[in-house]
Amino acid sequence: MSAAVLGWSVLLAQFLLVAAMGVAAIRILWGPRAQDRVLALDVLYVNAATLLVVFGIRTGSTYYFEAALLITLLGFVSTAALSKFLMRGEVIE
Repeated sequence: MSAAVLGWSVLLAQFLLVAAMGVAAIRILWGPRAQDRVLALDVLYVNAATLLVVFGIRTGSTYYFEAALLITLLGFVSTAALSKFLMRGEVIE
């Protein structure tokens, strides 16, 4: 019973995360402002990292967790750089 509930929960989480990534991709393409696009990119990488964690739970492999950590690290740096660029017009001062 417990394994069946976990399996269905993981499958549902994967579908919902893919749907959330689709909505974020739409916001990236049709966002009215650059700030909306940066925020959608932030949401996209968080959802991608979470999807990798869910894949790791489903398969039992630790490589997915390491890839999720790498994605979140690079995503945070890119969000900070894009935000600084939008505020000041340059990344490196």
